Amino acid sequence: MPTVYQVIRRPLITEKSMGVKETEGTLVFEVAANATKTEVKQAVETLFQVKVSTIRTSNVLGKERRRGRFTGFRPDWKKAYVRLKSGEEMPEYVNSL
Repeated sequence: MPTVYQVIRRPLITEKSMGVKETEGTLVFEVAANATKTEVKQAVETLFQVKVSTIRTSNVLGKERRRGRFTGFRPDWKKAYVRLKSGEEMPEYVNSL
């Protein structure tokens, strides 16, 4: 069984994710590519001491990148939208913005 930090790589801090956090009570994380919804739920609940309602995951394809005449691709990664149960307090992992 992977540890919490092997499942959750980092929180995604973008305009879209901050908007979703404020309006829908949903947190957005980059997670391990082989992580299941159950593992993500357990990791978020133990890390932030909150109750999770639903989880949606999305596989994101890596973009093509160029260095001069050489092309390559960024790696594929997985995104998880974690909705908290109503009444749960949103964890503040972004205090410096």
